[in-house]
Amino acid sequence: MEPYVLSNAVAVGLLAGLLWALVSARRSRVWRDAGRELLRRRPIALTVFLAYVAIGLLDSLTWVSASSGGTPQGDSVSLHKPRSTIDRLFPDESYREKSYSAPLADREFLGGAPLRHPGRHLLGTDILGRDVVYQTLKGARVALLVGGFTTLIAIPLALLFGVAAGYFGGRIDDAVFFLISTLASMPSLLLLIALIMALGRGPAQVCLALGITGWVSFARVVRGETLKLRELDYVHAARALGASDLRIVLRHIVPNLMHLVVIAFVLTFSGLVLSEAVLSWLGIGIDGSWGRMIDQARDELSREPIIWWNLVSASVALFGLILAVNLLGDAVRDILDPRTLRERA
Repeated sequence: MEPYVLSNAVAVGLLAGLLWALVSARRSRVWRDAGRELLRRRPIALTVFLAYVAIGLLDSLTWVSASSGGTPQGDSVSLHKPRSTIDRLFPDESYREKSYSAPLADREFLGGAPLRHPGRHLLGTDILGRDVVYQTLKGARVALLVGGFTTLIAIPLALLFGVAAGYFGGRIDDAVFFLISTLASMPSLLLLIALIMALGRGPAQVCLALGITGWVSFARVVRGETLKLRELDYVHAARALGASDLRIVLRHIVPNLMHLVVIAFVLTFSGLVLSEAVLSWLGIGIDGSWGRMIDQARDELSREPIIWWNLVSASVALFGLILAVNLLGDAVRDILDPRTLRERA
C-alpha cells in the first residue's frame, strides 16, 4: 500500500469519527443545547477554527493526477507524486523563485532580478523561493495533526489509568499514582527530547512522544472524579444488582466523565501545538510546521533590511489557531460546568 493511501485512510477515518460524534451529540438534548450555546457565545472563534480544519482536510487528502496539468514538461517525478488540493492551488517547481522576494514584489529581494511570477506572491517567498502563503497553509495540517492526533493518544491513556486508579483503588491506585508522580517529577521538555531521540523524528514519533508525556495532568483529574463517582447511589445500586465492574465503568463511570473529556481535549490541543513549536525551535520538530518556519526565520531578523514576512506569516497563523481554540475552550468549560447546566435548566 502506498503511504499516501494510508494517510488518506487515516484522514477519512478521523473525519468519519468526527461526523459520528456530531450525529451522536445531536441525539442528546444536553449536548445539542451546549452546541447551540457555543455557537451563540463564540461564533467567530468557531468559524476560524472550522476554517483551519477545512484547510487541514484539503491538505490531508492526496491523489496522483492522471495528466501532467501544471507540472513542468519532463518532470516525471512531480507527475507521479501525490498532491493534495492545497498543492494543486499552486503550480509545482515552476512557481518557485530563486530566493527571497517581498510580498507582492516584482523583483528579487536580493539582487533585484525580475521574478518568474511578479506580483503573485501575496506574502513573498522564503530563502528557497517557496511561496510563503503555500507554506503557511501547509502548516495548518501539521498543527491539527499534532493537536488532534496527539490528544487522541493522551486522553485514552488518561482515562485508562485515571479510571482504573480511582475505581479499583488499592495497589492499582498506588501503582498508577507512582507512575503519575514519576512522570510529573521529570522535566517535560527533557523527557520529550529523550523520547523523540529514541523513537525517531517523524510526525508519528513526535505525536507519540507528546501523547506519552501529555496524559499525566488529566489522569489526576479523572482519578479524583472517579473517586467521587464510585460512591454515588446509582453505582452502589448497579453493584447490588450484580453488575460487573467492567459494566459499571463503561455504563456509569465513563459516560459521566465525557464533559471533562471534551474540556480536556479543547484545552490540551493548544498546549500540544505550542509544544511542537518549541521542539521545532530546538531543531527536532516536524518538517512543514509553523514552528519550523519560525525557526528558519530567526536568522532572517539579523539581515539588513529585515526579512519579516516568513516570521509574521507563521506567527499570525499559529496565534490565530491558538486564540480560537482557547476561546472555544473557555466557552466549553463554562457551558459544560454542572452549575451552569443547573442554572439553564
